[in-house]
Amino acid sequence: MYVKIRIYLKEEGNSWVSIGDILAVMDEMTLDSYPEIQTQAEGAEASSQDYPPTDNQPAMGQDYYSVLQITRNSEDAQIKSAYRKLALKNHPFKSIEPSSAETFRQIAEAYDVLSDPVKRGIYDKFGEEGLKGGIPLEFGSQTPWTTGYVFHGNPEKVFHEFFGGDNPFNEFFDTERNEVDLNFGGLRGRGVKKQDPPIERDLYLSLEDLFFGCTKKIKISRRVLNEDGYSSIIKDKILTIDVKPGWRQGTRITFEKEGDQGPNIIPADIIFIVKEKLHPRFRRENDNLFFVYSIPLGKALTCCTVEVKTLDDRLLNIPINDIVHPKYFKKVPGEGMPLPEDPTKKGDLFIFFDIQFPTHLTPQKKQLLRQALLT
Repeated sequence: MYVKIRIYLKEEGNSWVSIGDILAVMDEMTLDSYPEIQTQAEGAEASSQDYPPTDNQPAMGQDYYSVLQITRNSEDAQIKSAYRKLALKNHPFKSIEPSSAETFRQIAEAYDVLSDPVKRGIYDKFGEEGLKGGIPLEFGSQTPWTTGYVFHGNPEKVFHEFFGGDNPFNEFFDTERNEVDLNFGGLRGRGVKKQDPPIERDLYLSLEDLFFGCTKKIKISRRVLNEDGYSSIIKDKILTIDVKPGWRQGTRITFEKEGDQGPNIIPADIIFIVKEKLHPRFRRENDNLFFVYSIPLGKALTCCTVEVKTLDDRLLNIPINDIVHPKYFKKVPGEGMPLPEDPTKKGDLFIFFDIQFPTHLTPQKKQLLRQALLT
C-alpha cells in the first residue's frame, strides 16, 4: 500500500513546520511497526507537545471559500455569482484600494479552482497543500503522484474569460476611466444597459448579383451567454441576406443585436454595406450603365453598328449613324440597372467611344484624306 508521510521540523517557540512529504510503500506488517502512523491514520490526536496537531480535515492553507465569501456546499451558480460580485468590486480598474490588485488575484485563483470540478474535488479532500503538491493516484498508474496545480498568475485572463471579453465597466466609465453621470446616482443606475457600437462589414456583390438579385449566406462567430447569465462561449451563426434587384452601392442591411452577448451590454447591431465589384464591361452610375466601345477612326467618321452583350446575356446591335467625335455618346433607354423601388423599370445604357487613331499612313492615303476632308 502507498503511504504519504509528512515530515515536520520543530522550530523555536515549539511550533511545528511541515518541511516535506515522502512516499513509502508499506504492507500491513510494516505499518504495525509504526504505531504513530497507525494511530494518526485511525484519527487519534497526537500529543500537542510531542507531535504536530492533526485532525480529520485536510490542511486547507488558503481558504478559497472564504476568499469568495461562500460556504463549502455552494453550488456552481453561487460560485459564479460570488466571483462576479467580488471581481467587479476589487478590479484595479475600479477600486482605489492599495490591496485591490492582490485581492483581485486571490479572487481569480479561488474561482479558477472552485469552478473546476476536478480541482475543487482535490482541494476539498486534500486542501491547498494536496492541490498544489500533488496527491497519490490509483494503483496501476505509471506515476504514483499527480502533478500539482499552479495558478497561471494572470487574474485578467480569468476576468476576461468569465465576462466573455466584454468590458463590464463600459456602462459606468468613459475611455479615460472617468465615471459617467447617468442621472441615476452614479453606479446605482445599474438598470440602464448600454448597447455596443454597431459592427460594420462590407458586402461585395457583382453587377450580376445586383441585376438579378440573389441570396447570400454569411457565417459569423459571436459570444453567446450561458444559462448562468455571466459566462459565455463562442458559437457560429448563419446570417441570410436576400439581395434585391437594383440595390445600389451603400445599401445597408442591419441584423439587430447579433453581436457579442455579455452580462452588462446590449449586443451590437451587425450592419453589412453593399460594395460593387469591378465589372469587365460595365461601370454603374446610380441606375445607369456606362459602356466604352473602341472604334477605328474610319468607322467613327463613316458610321457603324455597336454590339453590346448585356448582363442578362442578350446581344444588342446599336446603329451609329452620326459622326463619332471625342465627346459623343449614345443613349439606349431601358437597358440599365433595375430600379430598387420598381425592378420592372430600368435605367439607361450609355455608350461612350474610344476612337482609335492609325499609327501610320502611306502618302497615298494621306493624299486621299486631304482631298476628302480639306477640300
